[in-house]
Amino acid sequence: MLESDGNGANARPPFGRFGELGGLPPYMGLVIRVSILAAGLIVLFVLLNIGRSIYTNMLWFSNLDLRSVYTTILVTRVWLFFAGFLVMGALTALSFRIAYRTSWGPSQMDLPESTVLWLRRALLWGMAIVGLFIAASFGGALIGRWELFLKFMNSTPFGLQDPLFNKDIGFYAFTMPMLHTVQGWLMGAAIVLLLASGSVYFLVYSIRGVNPLALRGPMVHIAVLSAFLMFTIAGGHYLDIFETLFSTQGVVVGATATDVSARIPMLWLLTGVAVLSGLIMLATFRARSMQQFIRLIAMAFGLWVVAGLVGGLMVPALYQRFVVVPGELEREHTYIARNIEWTRYGFDLDRVTEQAYNVRDDALARDLINNPETINNIRLWDPRPLLDVYNQVQHLRLYYNFQDVDVDRYEVDGDYRQVLLGTRELIPEGLDPSAQSWVNRKLVYTHGYGVVMSPATDFTTEGQPTFFIKDIPPQGEIAVDQPRVYYGENTNDFVVVNSREAQFDRPAIAQGEQPVYIERYDGDGGVTLSSFLRRAAYAWEFADINILISNQFTPESKVLYRRNVRERVATLAPFLRLDQDPYMVVSEGHLFWIQDAYTHTDRLPYSKRLDNRDFNYIRNSVKVVINAFDGTVTFYTIEPRRPDPMLRVYENIFPDLFRPVSKMPEGLRTHIRYPERLLRAQATTFLQYHMTNPKEFFLKEDQWAIPNEVVLEGVSQPVDPYYVIMKLPGQEREEFVMILPFTPQDKPNLVAWMAARSDGEHYGDILLFTFPTDRLFNGPSQVEARIDNDPLVSEQFTLWGQSGSIVIRGNLLVIPVGESLLYAEPIYLQAESLEFPELKRVILASADRVVMQPTLQKAVAALLSGRDVTVSSGSGEPVPGGIEPERLLIELERLRRALDVFQDGLNTLDESLESLEGLAQKET
Repeated sequence: MLESDGNGANARPPFGRFGELGGLPPYMGLVIRVSILAAGLIVLFVLLNIGRSIYTNMLWFSNLDLRSVYTTILVTRVWLFFAGFLVMGALTALSFRIAYRTSWGPSQMDLPESTVLWLRRALLWGMAIVGLFIAASFGGALIGRWELFLKFMNSTPFGLQDPLFNKDIGFYAFTMPMLHTVQGWLMGAAIVLLLASGSVYFLVYSIRGVNPLALRGPMVHIAVLSAFLMFTIAGGHYLDIFETLFSTQGVVVGATATDVSARIPMLWLLTGVAVLSGLIMLATFRARSMQQFIRLIAMAFGLWVVAGLVGGLMVPALYQRFVVVPGELEREHTYIARNIEWTRYGFDLDRVTEQAYNVRDDALARDLINNPETINNIRLWDPRPLLDVYNQVQHLRLYYNFQDVDVDRYEVDGDYRQVLLGTRELIPEGLDPSAQSWVNRKLVYTHGYGVVMSPATDFTTEGQPTFFIKDIPPQGEIAVDQPRVYYGENTNDFVVVNSREAQFDRPAIAQGEQPVYIERYDGDGGVTLSSFLRRAAYAWEFADINILISNQFTPESKVLYRRNVRERVATLAPFLRLDQDPYMVVSEGHLFWIQDAYTHTDRLPYSKRLDNRDFNYIRNSVKVVINAFDGTVTFYTIEPRRPDPMLRVYENIFPDLFRPVSKMPEGLRTHIRYPERLLRAQATTFLQYHMTNPKEFFLKEDQWAIPNEVVLEGVSQPVDPYYVIMKLPGQEREEFVMILPFTPQDKPNLVAWMAARSDGEHYGDILLFTFPTDRLFNGPSQVEARIDNDPLVSEQFTLWGQSGSIVIRGNLLVIPVGESLLYAEPIYLQAESLEFPELKRVILASADRVVMQPTLQKAVAALLSGRDVTVSSGSGEPVPGGIEPERLLIELERLRRALDVFQDGLNTLDESLESLEGLAQKET
């Protein structure tokens, strides 16, 4: 049918050339063409960007020989997207088709036929575009669920069953999250399909000018979609039954008395009501009119709402108030015990070995003499002030910086020593502004250089640290053959090596020496920029056109990126939780970072989350080693005492990623340490969960706390776990452990201390030593108060404060030594105008004495002398009584040996007397 132009001539057909639809202004065709072109360009850009990301990631993962890790994740993400896209696309297309075919018919409005045809075609195009958008959105929603899907497909049992439903914990950790995802996805699909189909009906009936309430055609369609929605809601209620094991509404986390006796039965009821409502909705298509249909739908939905209000809210609340609360302890006893058991398992606290720690007030001299390694490794240098010192005396150039100082232990000249170590990293921002060119920042200044290592105890007469490793090139007792640091904690930008520009290696140190440059990077790290395609891809990757147009590159040039060690590990294993403090290790002349990584989940029934964080199960099952020179990353698994089911799943998913810790080089294994943040998390949980008696737990009769220490005048903070080298009670040799003291809640005295072991076969063991309850032992805040109250110490602090200096008080260490307690606190002075602290005094305290001396040796001598000792800085000052501090320990050691000989003589005499008595009895 052709339209007339008004003069009897035939006009263009209603569907003429593209964009020239009948009834449309001429400019609309141009608008449509421009819109389609713009949409096509946007889609092309998105696809190219995705392709670029895949291409560069393939190159990066392949360089680390871990391409299979990336392809596993990529294939899973792509598969999930297309699965969601196709399923939702099919459902949307079917729903739109039904809605369109059911609703379209003759128009009751006086519109030209060409306009009606245009509106019809526009509606079809609109449905197609909206359908694609909906399908893509629901497909994209599944992309981020790749880890959940892979864990479900590779799940492994925990070997533990929950006490309520008798299901393996793997069901809650791996299957339930998948079921929740499917249920939520389907419920979202039902809601969107209802809204989209309703919109189609509304538009079609508006175009036709028909009252939708007068038609029965859409009833079957809407009824099926409404029933589908109710069935997905029923599935949600069914899953909520198992979610009661994670409930936080009771006295403890987990299914408590109200959950078991009221909430779970009501959830079963709600599941049945939702299914019944869905069945009623299915039957509504037999309604005689649209009005009756709507009433039945509303009634079915209202039935579920009422059931939810009564069964989901009122019944549990009434049961809790009138049944549980009057006898809460009796009714919650079983569930409190479950919460204690499972929380302790989740944080690996059920392996804590507890024993009494008997303290003798008269044993201090003997214990100090018998534990010289402990005394010689008392940490006087805290990482915080030492970091400032390093950045003053060892950064050497403004473009170098120390980001952090780590605590570790090394064999130095045959002695087991606690040390602190910092890494000299490059910061391009420190270059002179005139040198802040692209070539300098990306091609020339590419790496840091060397490390600095100090013993934890030693310092000079000026209050500065002594060094085991220092300067450029590194010098000292421990050799560093490969000092270059291309990968570190502060290396956040990409660099390009093996360009036509030589790399700056290290500055000139000696008088008349020239800076040293290197022509070639011979490490395995980095992606070779061997083609125009690679350069173009990385120019886009970093939004840096210089990579594409610079004439400085050669076919052997490499781009090094993701050089921050935490970012590097997180990209390779995004499913692991990373510790905030990777630490540097010197092994066989090379530099390595060790990054602690944790497996975790929030799906352990009955277990309480730590401070509302997203986990209630955590294990330090992975140690990641990163070569600071070439960026090689190796994941080692370590499972002290018992297996980690979460790790088993990740090993099933990524078989090429992990190696057992037995494959770790011995030089690195000796530097594995128990993570500070893990012990802090465990200790925070243990404050309450050391109580294993449900009644004691409910009444909080023995709540503990982490004590405070003074840092600056008037400023205090909780004590952090700290590493010490000490001989644990009952052990024969010193070892590297991390300890943390506990005090009762709202009381300052010590009640216990926890030790986490790091050496050898004892790695991962956690010991708890409890103090006797018949007397009190000073906690850190009490010792801090005793220090402040000491006249000599207080006078000295006041004097320093008046001279324009800031007194910084180091970590107060509570150190168990044999059967004694020793408290140690270093004192630093810092000028107000410069962050350059100096270690000036050492404070030691026992149960009844506080002494402050210029050196640790003098402080020990003063503490043992039993007399007041001055705090002046002179050397060799006699203690009252005429004995020099340096000689006091020697004399005490001689006394101990004499006592040992005397005791041996007594033992021999006893044995002789017993023999004589035996002979006399035989003669009789």
